[in-house]
Amino acid sequence: MHESYRHAKSAQSAGLTAGDSTHQALLTIVDEAGSTNSVMTETDRREVLPHGYAIMARRQTAGRGQRGNSWESEAGQNVTLSVMLRPEGVEAREQFMVSEAVAIATAGVVAELTGVQAEVKWPNDIYVGQQKIAGILIECGLEGGRISRAIAGIGLNVNQSVWRSDAPNPVSMRQLTGEEYDTAATARLLVERVARLTAMLPAGADEIERSYAARLWRREGRHLWEDAASGEVFRAGIARVERTGRLILDNGREYWFKEVKQVIPELP
Repeated sequence: MHESYRHAKSAQSAGLTAGDSTHQALLTIVDEAGSTNSVMTETDRREVLPHGYAIMARRQTAGRGQRGNSWESEAGQNVTLSVMLRPEGVEAREQFMVSEAVAIATAGVVAELTGVQAEVKWPNDIYVGQQKIAGILIECGLEGGRISRAIAGIGLNVNQSVWRSDAPNPVSMRQLTGEEYDTAATARLLVERVARLTAMLPAGADEIERSYAARLWRREGRHLWEDAASGEVFRAGIARVERTGRLILDNGREYWFKEVKQVIPELP
């Protein structure tokens, strides 16, 4: 059985609902899925998927974002996909380096295709100025104190121009440049860059960490934050992000993901 057909049928039985698919550069494209991360997980239980294998859905009906949020995406207008990653030798306590690599790769693709600077909002959203252009959800599997696999779900706003959810300040590549993009070609480039960069781990961790720090959104100046436990809003700057993912602010406060959030101003 041809590989593209075999993987497409496996994915459909795990929750995909529509027909045609293509498989180029380890990318399977299907018409519809619930959550591509969930589909990837179910498929990998039946057959071990290789590093860099990706599933993209033209329409995703139950896409998940960070903090339990859903991901808004108009059918056929954006890139919504999941990539199977199998970096060798990454310790569980340093799994954030996988998130760093995926975020850097995604921001790099946005910058390359639009000519506009893209930055990483801690921990791994992608922003252009004050607007969000991509979100990332990493789900890791552990074995013997190391990562056995990581599934990276990526939602990248490509051609959508009308936004109906209350997500703060979304923007697409088309809105930035006025150009329409080929979503399949964009997805293939994204998968290639993500797979290549994460394959550098853990040997390339120092380089990836430096790149992440250089691309960090609001890395300069002092901005508003909200403490999740107390609701306190305060002003602080970013001192650094540790390899574990812990955020260190210049006022001495330290936070893990979901313990603090950056206050995003609404655009007019």
